[in-house]
Amino acid sequence: MAKVMTTGRPAHEVLAWSRDLVGPALRSAVETLPLSMRHIAGYHFGWLDEHGRPDTGGGGKAIRPALVLLAAEAVGGSARAAMPAAVAVELVHNFSLLHDDVMDGDATRRHRPTAWSVFGVSGAILAGDALLTLAFEVLRADGGPVAGEATRVLGAAVLDLVEGQSADTSFETRDEVSVPECVSMAEGKTGALLAAACALGGLSGGGGPEVIESLRAFGSRLGLAFQMVDDLLGIWGDPSVTGKPVFSDLRNRKKSLPVVAALTSGTASGAELSTFYHHGRPRTSTGQPPASSALTPSVPPPASSALTPAEQVPTAAELTRMASLIEAAGGRAWTQSRADELLAEALAHLASADPTPRPAAELHALAHLLAHRDH
Repeated sequence: MAKVMTTGRPAHEVLAWSRDLVGPALRSAVETLPLSMRHIAGYHFGWLDEHGRPDTGGGGKAIRPALVLLAAEAVGGSARAAMPAAVAVELVHNFSLLHDDVMDGDATRRHRPTAWSVFGVSGAILAGDALLTLAFEVLRADGGPVAGEATRVLGAAVLDLVEGQSADTSFETRDEVSVPECVSMAEGKTGALLAAACALGGLSGGGGPEVIESLRAFGSRLGLAFQMVDDLLGIWGDPSVTGKPVFSDLRNRKKSLPVVAALTSGTASGAELSTFYHHGRPRTSTGQPPASSALTPSVPPPASSALTPAEQVPTAAELTRMASLIEAAGGRAWTQSRADELLAEALAHLASADPTPRPAAELHALAHLLAHRDH
């Protein structure tokens, strides 16, 4: 019989608790890296400035560690027992962010210049590699009875994440991408790690196989909803809140879920949008996007008069038009509606795990926050 829901802490308090609990252990782990990698990683996390001096730059929200800790408590275990898994998951997440910023050419994250734009592409990639390696070392060093299984779960999630990121990158050079393909990409790129966070928490807390699977499914559905909201924010998010430029995904002609839903809608608005995506992509003489374009966003483009129409960088007016076309074609409404459905599916999986009341309430609150956030 499912346990009766009780009142837990609000989501913002849960995230603050997660940051306070995991933060010191995360910093201790990063301190074991070689000095050069420690500097870049410390900058990325907001602990250091570009010169290596202590800083108070904005760090992450600690969503994934919070899921690990709450999942452990939900099966009757302790948050402390899940600390190594929480640290490992956060390290993997930040490995992916460092690489993602390079691949997308994003110049800002958390209201600061991205690591690659300060330390160079090679430095950011190597720092990401170091964080990934450190994640598995943290799990190995724990040496608990589930360390081997935890390593397997995290390794499988990393492979799914990389496959999802690879698909996302491949979409940039394809004229046609289907909604199912885009959903599958998001399941790997984002859903896999949230699923692993919940599974690792259940595993660390001593949950049985069926309960762990229910928690994994909860995280997977929630992760996909999270990515859909992220895609909405990538187009319509407030830059002062998100820390990214307005219409950032459209400027890069990213085939996110709202865009693909609009492009495949069969509407006049979708057809007009396709002219921006299929004929407005910057290309070299070989017909491929220029290799350096994603890595030098701060370099101003040549004068518009020197470019052919197919090479034009979208103007502010064109970006606004693209956003309105996506909305008119139903891409925005479909994405928000599907995110809401996925949230309901996630909560149903959580209920099937029969979680203890207080962590269950806090997982509910956190899930609602992730599916309705503004940054």
